[in-house]
Amino acid sequence: MKRRFLYITGIIGSIYTAILTVLGFYAANRMMFMKLKDKDLIIKREIIAKRFDEHWYETVKKEDFWVESPNGYPLRAIYLRPLETTRTVIICHGVTENKINSIKYARLFERLGFNSVVYDHRRHGDSGGKTTSFGFYEKVDLNAVVSAVRNRIGNRALLGIHGESMGAATTILYGGAFEAKADFYIVDCPFSDFTEQILHILRTNTPLRSSITLRAANLFLKIRDGYTTSLISPREAIQNISIPMLFIHSMEDDFILPEMTKELFELKADKKMMKLFPKGAHAKSFNENAEEYEKVVLRFLHEFGFAS
Repeated sequence: MKRRFLYITGIIGSIYTAILTVLGFYAANRMMFMKLKDKDLIIKREIIAKRFDEHWYETVKKEDFWVESPNGYPLRAIYLRPLETTRTVIICHGVTENKINSIKYARLFERLGFNSVVYDHRRHGDSGGKTTSFGFYEKVDLNAVVSAVRNRIGNRALLGIHGESMGAATTILYGGAFEAKADFYIVDCPFSDFTEQILHILRTNTPLRSSITLRAANLFLKIRDGYTTSLISPREAIQNISIPMLFIHSMEDDFILPEMTKELFELKADKKMMKLFPKGAHAKSFNENAEEYEKVVLRFLHEFGFAS
């Protein structure tokens, strides 16, 4: 009887382990190889919404260049120079998007007296890289892009970084890991901790409510891509950032909750501003509140002496 009990227990344990392994492998795959939006559909969407002006883009003075990532792949970047100035903003897009989604912000900063650099994150757009790491490797890429831009505009030129969603988290992770080469950051709907963000997605979009699946996924992430979700924590990185930062989020965002931006705002010691828009889904603050968004950015620039 005892032997039979141990036999049945062993079978159940093996089945449980097999299921957990499959779920962990699947979850890790979904993170590393998250389905990207079609490039043509992004362009079409932005044109229809009048956020991408094809004539402006074709005629504006610009430099198309590549940055070699320390991680071993090329990053496609475009330096847009509609103005005779060295004042520049680097714009970091969100996950599944590409640099075309950043053009709307490039036009905003043009109106505020800045040129801009838009680029594709690893595995997105025209850049290389096999996986998405939600800021872990992207922060190193951003450091390389910042260095390349500094080489073009000079060390004394005013330089800012604007990030949206994963791009916002990447900006914070970069700011906390590297010596500041920028003068200010603007972060739109960042997550404060990637582990908590993934658990939120699992619990709201899947029947998987337990953190056990994520622990299994982290094992595969570590083996296959060299990191775990616990290493992607803007809430820890932000405590090392001293330069001015503007936090933006929409209260209607149910993908990355606005409470995460509130937390990051509280954790930053000083030199900070925050704007929470009542209207707008995830990464839609500018789309739904364009005029007020621009006013908020201008107010931030005035507050810290960066306005032209």
